[in-house]
Amino acid sequence: MLNFKQKPRKVMTILLVICTVAFVFSFMPKVAAQIGNASRAETPSFQNMDVPIPGSQDIPNVSFGAFIKNIAETTGINAFITQAKEMVTPGGETTIVYGWQQLLMCAVGLLIIYLGAAKGFEPLLLIPIGFGTLFVNVPFGGMGEGHGFLNLIYDFGVGNEFFPLLIFMGIGAMTDFGPLIANPKTALLGASAQFGVFATLFFISLANFIPGVAFNLKEASAVAIIGGADGPTTIYIAAKLAPHLLATVAVAAYSYMALVPMIQPPIMKALTTKHERLIKMKQLREVSKVEKILFPMVVLCLAILLIPSAAALIGCLMFGNFIKEIGVVERLSKTLQNELMNIVSILLSLGVGSQMTPEKFLNPSSLLIVLMGLVAFAIATAAGVLVAKFMNLFLKEKINPLIGSAGVSAVPMAARVSNKVGLEYDPGNFLLMHAMGPNVAGVIGTAIAAGVLIAVYGG
Repeated sequence: MLNFKQKPRKVMTILLVICTVAFVFSFMPKVAAQIGNASRAETPSFQNMDVPIPGSQDIPNVSFGAFIKNIAETTGINAFITQAKEMVTPGGETTIVYGWQQLLMCAVGLLIIYLGAAKGFEPLLLIPIGFGTLFVNVPFGGMGEGHGFLNLIYDFGVGNEFFPLLIFMGIGAMTDFGPLIANPKTALLGASAQFGVFATLFFISLANFIPGVAFNLKEASAVAIIGGADGPTTIYIAAKLAPHLLATVAVAAYSYMALVPMIQPPIMKALTTKHERLIKMKQLREVSKVEKILFPMVVLCLAILLIPSAAALIGCLMFGNFIKEIGVVERLSKTLQNELMNIVSILLSLGVGSQMTPEKFLNPSSLLIVLMGLVAFAIATAAGVLVAKFMNLFLKEKINPLIGSAGVSAVPMAARVSNKVGLEYDPGNFLLMHAMGPNVAGVIGTAIAAGVLIAVYGG
């Protein structure tokens, strides 16, 4: 017998089970009656018992065999081997992109990541660009199409002037114009590096005599500006003059910026003697706070008066620098230098990498653009070195020609390269601060060159 005092939980459990069973059986006659009526009305088949879920009428029935087949056909391995799809090139032509071409671009993306992560070639740029290249070439990924996140990034800030101008604000906030103010003659080295831009503009015009090559002057301007080694400026001018080439020129510009440590030293060594590389420059004078505050305002006013088409680029650069130097908005300055700069750099680099697709790169025109960009960059580097050598013919206090290569806009990469090459020949010869003068002058010079090209051809 049950002891109700000692086992109340057991008793309650038994009662609950009895009530549940009674409740279920009370409904069974109704269910049985409905089943009987249905069976008398018609004999159901397997198909008749399938009641479609609302919204699933267009979803096909998939057998186990078809399921396995679909999985096999949607693997990356199968896509790289068999896939072929129509894509539109930057020139508006339709071409077939094969899976092996996407695999090749994935390999390029991995190489870019390797150069940034293992070799230390500007990892802040190359690693996001490399991953963007990988992401956009993933079969069936769709990250670079429609509402894919890479396509959204590109449309939002890369394919227009938004991200480039934000980057220029950050560069301005991180830049010290003191070396340029202390030694203003180095501005000539920054200006001379722009010779690469205009020389390449001439060469691209001559390239039109090659069968199958046809660049108008707007397109030539967008390609030539690569010589300034300034990614934001390249994107800015391409968006205004040749939007269909933006992807190719942006990737070329950022690639050469990252490869400054590989491209520049051979040119610098070939154009200088050992004696010239050993030249030691006198320590720069101290620049006052007032000079540093007035400098961005003076440059901005000159840009507005003389080259208003470059005022956006130069204005954002000087705005960031003024915030840094004025000292009363420390929070804004730190935001531009750190949080905003980091976020925009990540997004811009991913957006640039997202344009490295087969139809945009594996064609003769794009390869020519990449080649001419390299020519422009090499000419700019050489021009800066040669002008420094020419200036030494007239100067009592000689300039080390190695700092002439820093006239390109790759801040502070080019200045570091000048310093590194100088240290190879004399461990006590520190050229970094001297090279920063032409380096920051090159940023301004490239922005002015872009403004001139926009003013001439933008209409």
